[in-house]
Amino acid sequence: MIAVIDYGVGNLKSVEKAFQFIGYDARTTSDKELILNADSVVLPGVGAFADAMDSLSKSGMIEVIQKVIDSGKPFLGICLGMQLLFEYSEEGGQNKKGLGILKGAIKQLPFGMNLKVPHMGWNSLELKNKSLLFDGLPQKPYVYFVHSYYLDTDDEDIVIAKTNYGINFSVAVQKQNVFATQFHPEKSGEVGLKILKNFAGIIF
Repeated sequence: MIAVIDYGVGNLKSVEKAFQFIGYDARTTSDKELILNADSVVLPGVGAFADAMDSLSKSGMIEVIQKVIDSGKPFLGICLGMQLLFEYSEEGGQNKKGLGILKGAIKQLPFGMNLKVPHMGWNSLELKNKSLLFDGLPQKPYVYFVHSYYLDTDDEDIVIAKTNYGINFSVAVQKQNVFATQFHPEKSGEVGLKILKNFAGIIF
């Protein structure tokens, strides 16, 4: 069973339904025992970084997430769920502390260059370090983005995909059993479903 962590933010059911569409038992839940006993766990999300961190803290999910990751089970962060895994975010003009599981900061996409912020739409990926998450994909697959903040990390060893939207930045990472994507696999058509299927099939 794949547990989709419910911590009071949007865009949870679409992830659950995408997994169910490709034949997997996925449940959106805030039940800590169910999450801890799942085969793999997903942290999705859209919205404000600070609010999401507060929700994770109040719901007791920070400890649950750490236990899941420490257990070695496959863990996937999506969009805001990816950003929360890093050390801090500059969103809202403050350095709001994140989960600190991965090294890096979340920064505002630059305005100008005739590009709209938020970055909304389809962009191609430049695949980097080999990852099970992207098995069977073309070299430059197209995926769907909706975000105003991006990952800035010096830890190139964890970066498995980048894209360009005015600047080059990292949009997918992996460190051992922890995977994360800035883009939305559940909204990225056949490519996105393949990524979710790859994740669901990972066993450590």
